[in-house]
Amino acid sequence: MKRFIGFIKKEFYHIFRDRRSLFILFGMPIAQIMLFGFAITNEINNVDIAILDHSKDATTQEIINKISASKYFSVQQFIGREADIESVFKKGKVKAVLNFEKDFSKKLIKKNAATIQIITDATDPNTANTISNFVNSILRKYQQELNKDIKIAYQIVPQTRMVYNPELKSVFMFVPGVMTIILMLVSAMMTSISITREKELGTMEILLVSPLKPFQVIIGKVVPYIFLSVINAIVIIVLSIFIFKMPVQGSLFLLGFESVLFIINALSLGILISTISATQQSAMMISLMGLMLPVIILSGFIFPISSMPLPLQIISNIIPAKWFIIILKGIMLKGVGIAFIWKETLILLGMTLFFIGLSVKKYKIRLE
Repeated sequence: MKRFIGFIKKEFYHIFRDRRSLFILFGMPIAQIMLFGFAITNEINNVDIAILDHSKDATTQEIINKISASKYFSVQQFIGREADIESVFKKGKVKAVLNFEKDFSKKLIKKNAATIQIITDATDPNTANTISNFVNSILRKYQQELNKDIKIAYQIVPQTRMVYNPELKSVFMFVPGVMTIILMLVSAMMTSISITREKELGTMEILLVSPLKPFQVIIGKVVPYIFLSVINAIVIIVLSIFIFKMPVQGSLFLLGFESVLFIINALSLGILISTISATQQSAMMISLMGLMLPVIILSGFIFPISSMPLPLQIISNIIPAKWFIIILKGIMLKGVGIAFIWKETLILLGMTLFFIGLSVKKYKIRLE
């Protein structure tokens, strides 16, 4: 019995000495509950909207003030004509446009009815529906206040129009997200064990004494997986188009280029994990637990980033998947070109170079 108790004590000592084990035991559950608690919500907050006011009278201004005063919406810009609506949506920031008809106030007084068109970006059907419901709720409340002392009730008629996904097919939201998750996790996991495998098999010494420079070893580890991941991406896109009827409104060449860029980004991140991990098991643990939750929760795949607390919104900017999902939705659903997604492309490129550079630096440290 004493031996058994001694053995248990030894195991506790081992666990407490291993900081990674302590992090997995205590840090991961705390991180998960914080992420799930703050990020998973069906509500919307500070959603950017645009206003197209043909009337510009006191009533429309009062409605706009009511909407902007709520915590749900932030009036991002005012546009002057209907032709600008599409370009506003293609930029990706604005999620809805409120279109007030001409002579809104006059029609409300003379005809007792006036129309507001609610145009939403339905590339994310759940968010589009939620935005529409919240706007309708604000309009109903304003209408009740307006009709409090009036015998003949005024009626504000909201007309909802969903763009890019008028049928609100959920597959249009899930395909870009699932494609991103698969490419990120598979690519990162494949390369995350590449250098650690060399260490465990004892072949690392061969690499250490070889004439290859660190950056050549890093690139050499990445290149074979690029071709395998590209095949993976092609299969996903083909299945999406022919089985799930996912449209590709933009350029297939641009879609392919952006996919390859994201694959290289994910592979370079996997190599970085591999250089800082001592074993294949720890590398797999980091790539699975460290990437899966952020990619699913903080990429905007399922939950709108604008509804999350500000710290999580800031953290989401360092998640490559966030930028790739924006690119995919832009090309596949909106048909945008590089002029609308150049910023996201540069961010992915910068992250890729950073991951590769850091991997080379970490590899050099291990050589010394």
